[in-house]
Amino acid sequence: MTGTTLAEKILSEKSGRDVRAGEYVEADVDVGFTHDVTGPLTFEVFAAVTGDDATLADPDNTIVTIDHHAPADGVEAANNHNLVREFAEEYGAVQYGVGDGICHQVIAESGFVEPGDLVIGADSHSTTFGGLGAFGTGVGSTDLGTALATGDLWFRVPETLRFEVDGDLPDGVYAKDLILKFIGDVGFDGATYMAVEYGGSAIQSLPVHQRLVLANMAIEMGGKAGIVAPDQQTVDYLEAQTGESVDLDPELAPDADADYHAVHHYEAADLSPQVSKPSNPENAVPVEAVEGTAIDQLFVGTCTNGRYEDVRVVADILEGEELAPNVRMVVVPASKSVYQRMLANGDIQTFVDAGAIVQSAGCGPCFGTHQGVLGDGDVCLASANRNFPGREGSMDSSVYLASPATVGASALYGEITDPRTVSTPRYDDVVLAEGSA
Repeated sequence: MTGTTLAEKILSEKSGRDVRAGEYVEADVDVGFTHDVTGPLTFEVFAAVTGDDATLADPDNTIVTIDHHAPADGVEAANNHNLVREFAEEYGAVQYGVGDGICHQVIAESGFVEPGDLVIGADSHSTTFGGLGAFGTGVGSTDLGTALATGDLWFRVPETLRFEVDGDLPDGVYAKDLILKFIGDVGFDGATYMAVEYGGSAIQSLPVHQRLVLANMAIEMGGKAGIVAPDQQTVDYLEAQTGESVDLDPELAPDADADYHAVHHYEAADLSPQVSKPSNPENAVPVEAVEGTAIDQLFVGTCTNGRYEDVRVVADILEGEELAPNVRMVVVPASKSVYQRMLANGDIQTFVDAGAIVQSAGCGPCFGTHQGVLGDGDVCLASANRNFPGREGSMDSSVYLASPATVGASALYGEITDPRTVSTPRYDDVVLAEGSA
């Protein structure tokens, strides 16, 4: 029998038997979470499943957040916020409120997830936790509500699609460029119900905050999960978050003879900054193909690129500069801790001086409901994960996706700009405080 992929290893461990792609398993769930949009239905299902004796299977690892419509943008949103608060209070779930940040980010930076964990969330970007070496996946509110009561959930073990990048990434090229390139090459449905495994020397050299980007956007090619093999960088990151020691299983790595659906190889030196054109992430092209496209708004944030290192790259580009005329920028940190670091290090002042708007932590306009939605005919360049019609506002608006560096460079000129033409810092040049996320 051939070796196993990361996804097969984790689901084997969580189901208590050796499994391979295509098999069905009942697996123990380590962490389950929902938020103010998917939470109300999750709570209804949980109540229906548990009846009068309602208890959470693992309240300490059940997390509810208020992040999508935060602060509330209407009465319905405010009422949903109250449902989240009431559920947490009644059943003892862990709750993060308005301004605490996006579910994926606060969970990652709070030590709930470790390598080898199985994490489910009622949100499609729950794949993010693969950046920590976990199997993270999005599920429906019905599945989550049931799993919160039982502590387990069934899965079909996915096939695995692997992307390997070797060598050193050129200046101006980041994890966001890699994932846009991958999605462009295989298509929006190229990894449907597959685990997406990322490897090679270039991937393993990436710090954790960039690995989270790769895992986060696995869903944009249809992936069930996106995983980077954990290593000492993963351990160091997690220990910095909590101050507690983390054990790393040396077996938690793909076997050399693992069976893959396909393997895509890249040389890092051949890669360039990428931009996804409207209105699908698969419309990825080298930045040169769209350079000069006029833009109305720039958006820095989301669970993909709203971490401190992301906003700091943009702040470094804008230091002492102003936004191009007739261009607006919305900056939304992914968590309160990111906001606090921006405040402490003067980044908020840099953005305000440049003419940008800095919002409280949360999803911001990514969900298309508030904090900077687009109007008819507006063109936006965003560090977000999706650019479907209407994703950030009007159905008649257009959203381009790019790395924070490309967004920052473009802010100076009011048009899509190659980040290599301005002084863009590398992520590893950003000075990280102990415990940063």
